[in-house]
Amino acid sequence: MQVILLERVAKLGQMGEVVDVKPGYARNYLLLQGKALTASKENLAHFEAQKAQLEARNLETKQEAAALAEKLDGQQFIIIRQASDGGNLYGSVTPRDAADVATEEGFSVDRKQVVIRAPIKELGVHTVDVVLHPEVSAAIELNVARSPEEAELQASGKSIQELAAEEEAQAEFEVSQLFDEIGAAGNDDDDADVAPAAEASDED
Repeated sequence: MQVILLERVAKLGQMGEVVDVKPGYARNYLLLQGKALTASKENLAHFEAQKAQLEARNLETKQEAAALAEKLDGQQFIIIRQASDGGNLYGSVTPRDAADVATEEGFSVDRKQVVIRAPIKELGVHTVDVVLHPEVSAAIELNVARSPEEAELQASGKSIQELAAEEEAQAEFEVSQLFDEIGAAGNDDDDADVAPAAEASDED
């Protein structure tokens, strides 16, 4: 099926190009979202008549998107989730989660603009893209943690696995210290038992 693109569509073409696409993709996405028109003679003539206005509108929205991208790019947002001790989430972080947390922080982001390239199913800091315009995108970080305190530690560059290893090492150190103290106390008791016996032999 041939359509006329009303804006640049990634991996498909630029505004004004006539491209071949699958009918389902055209109907359910391009035509539905106003990104294209069916490539009929009437629509081609309509596009040519409206081209200047469409280009002006595209430029305006691109400038608005660029201004937002400048503020949004590099921002880190905290998402609190339940997870196992190993750091695996009970569920996954979705584009809606990312859009909601960014919007709460004062950025106007729609879930359809968020691109999560690999499923987020574990704690940590994950980078995702926000496509604000066909030609403008920003990268944000999602700090997925079990608590604000954990998020703060992750933001400083430590992973949950590293924190768990540190806690385990600390616990082992405390246990070994405890055994050392018990051993030392046992030696003191032995010395106390030996001393009276030695005194008794001196008296003899």
